[in-house]
Amino acid sequence: MMLAIGLAALPAAEQPAPLKVFLARTVAEFPGHAGIWVKHLTTGESGGVQDTELFNSASVIKIPVLVLAFQMADRGELKLDERITIRKEDIRGGSGIFRHHDTGLQPTWRDVLLQMVITSDNTATDLAIAKVGGVARVNAWLKETGYAEGLRLTQTTGELFAKYNALKPTDDRDGKTNGDRSYWLGELSARATGLMLEAIEKKTIASPASCNEMLRMLRAQQAGQRRLNHYLSVPVAHKTGDFPPVLANDVGIIYARSGPIVVSFLGNAITGNYGEAEDRIGRFAQLLVEYFDK
Repeated sequence: MMLAIGLAALPAAEQPAPLKVFLARTVAEFPGHAGIWVKHLTTGESGGVQDTELFNSASVIKIPVLVLAFQMADRGELKLDERITIRKEDIRGGSGIFRHHDTGLQPTWRDVLLQMVITSDNTATDLAIAKVGGVARVNAWLKETGYAEGLRLTQTTGELFAKYNALKPTDDRDGKTNGDRSYWLGELSARATGLMLEAIEKKTIASPASCNEMLRMLRAQQAGQRRLNHYLSVPVAHKTGDFPPVLANDVGIIYARSGPIVVSFLGNAITGNYGEAEDRIGRFAQLLVEYFDK
C-alpha cells in the first residue's frame, strides 16, 4: 500500500507508524508550508506534522466565533431566531453573499452564523464577532477554555481589509499574507483546531442540539470544493480558509465508513498553481480515508 513505501529497509522495531510516514511525506511534497493533524474518533489513532506550529488561519478562525455564539445561545444570551437589520455600514468586502443584497436585509442570527460558515461571509463574520463581545472577548474565551496556545483571533475582517486596501500597488501583498501577522485574520495550529472540531463532533463543547446545528452548517459548506471533499463520496463537515494565490486551508470531519476522522490541513505560502495545491489537499483526504477504511 502507498503508506508503506520506504519502510521495508528498516528493522520492525525502528519503523515509524505508517500514518506518521504518510503525513510527513504529504507535508514535504506540498507546494508551500503545511501543517496537518488527524484523528480517527472511533479507533483513537492520531498523528500530526508541524501540528502545533501557528499558521495564518484566514477564515478557519471563524470556527471559535461560531462555537462561542452557540454557547451563548445555550445560555439564552443570544437568540438564534432573532432578526437583525444589515445596514450599509455593516457590509464587508471579500467572500460572502450579504454584500450582494439590498441594504436592509433582515436575516436571523442563525442565518448570519450559517453564512459565516458556508460562504465564509465577512459581513456575517463581523456581525457575529460584535455580537459575541468583540475580538478581545473571543480571545479571552479561548484562554478560558484552554485553546489560547493554538487559536487566536487577530482582528475583524473589516480591520484586515482596511490594511490590505491601504497597500500601494508596489507593495508585496502576498508577502504580507505569508509573513506579517498583522495581516492575518487569526492564527492557529492544526492540532488546536482539530481538538475543537473533535469537541463539536463529540458534543462536549456546547449542548448536543447546538453541536448538531454547527455540524449541519459545516456539512453545508459551499466553498473549497477542490479540497477535503473533492475526491470523496462520504459526507464532510468542514470550514475553509482562503487567500489566493498563497493560502488554502481546510479543516473538518470526514464521515468515513470506519468512523469520523478529524482533519486539519493548513497550507500557507503556496507556490505554483493554486488549484493544484487544492487538489493535493483533496488527494490527501482520499488516501487518508483509504488508510483508515482498509
